[in-house]
Amino acid sequence: MTIEVLVPTVERPVELATTLAGLAAQDHPFDVLISDQSDGPASYDTPPAQAMLQVLRMRGSRVRTVRHLPRRGVIEHRAALLAASDAEHVLFLDDDVWLMPGTVARLHAAIVELGCGLVGCAMQGLSHLDDERPHELTTFERWEGRPQPERLEPGSPQWERWRLHNAANPAHLARRHVREGEAWVAYKVAWIAGCVLYDRAALESVGGFDFWREVPEDAVGEDVVAEQRVMERFGGAGILPSGAVHLESGTTIPHRPVTADALLRT
Repeated sequence: MTIEVLVPTVERPVELATTLAGLAAQDHPFDVLISDQSDGPASYDTPPAQAMLQVLRMRGSRVRTVRHLPRRGVIEHRAALLAASDAEHVLFLDDDVWLMPGTVARLHAAIVELGCGLVGCAMQGLSHLDDERPHELTTFERWEGRPQPERLEPGSPQWERWRLHNAANPAHLARRHVREGEAWVAYKVAWIAGCVLYDRAALESVGGFDFWREVPEDAVGEDVVAEQRVMERFGGAGILPSGAVHLESGTTIPHRPVTADALLRT
């Protein structure tokens, strides 16, 4: 069962090198495809990033780096990455997420055992570790057995699960809910940002990210649309402990006028 890690990046040389360092420390086999849309030099064209790419090659990964220009929006960028991969499972990983050792192995074990369309690790903002928000954790619910298909609607109690992933909430959830001896715990989500492993066939069967043609180039919220379409047909889950650490750099998409989810629901 093959995995390819798909990393879209733009103007993030420091963050990308850190993300690659996290991948280089994993002990599970996977390939890597990095697609860059920087205006100047590619984010991967730095000595630290190149060193990590060499480490990945030495551990047996097929590593590909491409430039994908002109920019046609973040959703089209993801569609292009998916189209370039033939792996059985694809891990969409943001270019500002460091993975703790063992995270890819846990994600793969979970998606195989659960038999669902996707599993993900919510990003943790560890600068917020002292900021506990119990009122945002009340929607937490384990999946017992295989995740069942769900259709989520804005305004529903299930939609409010998005609050589970604010700040350092994933770290607090892991402390509360991962029992001794458990390698990982699957739980119900609204969507997950930054680190999501898909069954590629399931993702493609619901159209992948091809909806980029139906929305303006500056639309965001692509994860919400793609994940909820997969979860509606195949089920999906978050897993704890997360293992995904948000680097908390400033966003490269400060202008967010519309979300694909809102446009496609109207």
